[in-house]
Amino acid sequence: MIYPESLEKLINYYKKLPGIGEKNAERLALATLNFKEDDIDKFASAIEDTKKIHKCSICGHLTEYDICNICADESRNKNEICVIEDYKSVFSFEKAGNYNGVYHVLNGLISPADNIGPDNINLASLVKRVESLENPELILALKSTVEGETTTLYIKKIFEKKNVLISRLSYGIPMGAEIDYLDIMTLDRALEDRKKISD
Repeated sequence: MIYPESLEKLINYYKKLPGIGEKNAERLALATLNFKEDDIDKFASAIEDTKKIHKCSICGHLTEYDICNICADESRNKNEICVIEDYKSVFSFEKAGNYNGVYHVLNGLISPADNIGPDNINLASLVKRVESLENPELILALKSTVEGETTTLYIKKIFEKKNVLISRLSYGIPMGAEIDYLDIMTLDRALEDRKKISD
């Protein structure tokens, strides 16, 4: 061990972050040492505060309250639900700034190969939400992978005999692309040119 134990521990925690290898973890840890004592306390407090974050009781997005700020916003179109895999995609849509509906976060996709079935993702609450609405539209913003397509087909089957318009993102979404990596213009166009897939 070439670093003091507390610094080595900090490096190991930085390495747990996505995309952070040994060298970057060392740089971050050493940079943290340059913080003023007050800033270190605030940094530690900010990390501690993430324990308050949990899933919205309506849509499954991140919130510190029972209901997230999007579901609580009366100006949003509650009949238009964008169905997405995880909360990162919500942030991408919100940064784009042109969507005024609400979201439903599945927190995963159906993947028989990984023993992930419909009961393992946030689908039951989606059915309840849709049943409480008049003339709802589901916009499926799921990636074009086997898991994404399987989930899309399953959702379509659930609602095929109900009065639900189902559409999916279209323009410029490459096969297998992660929604949260798309640029704002591509995401806006994909939403605007969404294709109806329900009968």
